[in-house]
Amino acid sequence: MLRKIPLGTVLLVVGGILTLVGFVAYAQENATLNLVGFFYGVPILLGGLALRAAELPPVPYTQLPSEAVITLRKQATQTQEQVRKDVTRYRYGQEAHLDETLERLGLSPNDTQRPVLSGIYEEQREGAYTLVLEFDSPYVSFEKWEEKREKIETFFGPGIVAELSQPTEKKVALAMKAVVA
Repeated sequence: MLRKIPLGTVLLVVGGILTLVGFVAYAQENATLNLVGFFYGVPILLGGLALRAAELPPVPYTQLPSEAVITLRKQATQTQEQVRKDVTRYRYGQEAHLDETLERLGLSPNDTQRPVLSGIYEEQREGAYTLVLEFDSPYVSFEKWEEKREKIETFFGPGIVAELSQPTEKKVALAMKAVVA
């Protein structure tokens, strides 16, 4: 629940209220509330503005998981869980989701040509839990992704089989399927 609430917005609201209380207290010559409003409200307000400027919103689910898939999550590897939780929450100070990962995999030539994670979904493939990451990849070819498939498996593994598909010309779907013993 708290992962879905942007911290920057919360600080903006709290800081705005405290600052407003400070201005009203100043007009009414109430020194105590005036100090609280200015000394706490303004810094919190500025902190909220800074967080809003550095905010990276969560990646949306393109298909909501079914009850069967949610039950299958117990098969998910620690890496699958970590990726799912990281990309579906607000992040601060990052330019894009999985930007460092894509760079390490050799799929990010530079910041302007980096593939962008546009959606995720979970499904069952051959009885195994599968996390699918959908990327907008206009600058990195599907062939380049296929060349890196083994490196992707090693990076996200162990216990992962990477499957790549191209739903449309400029999109790539990376399915990380859990290996079921």
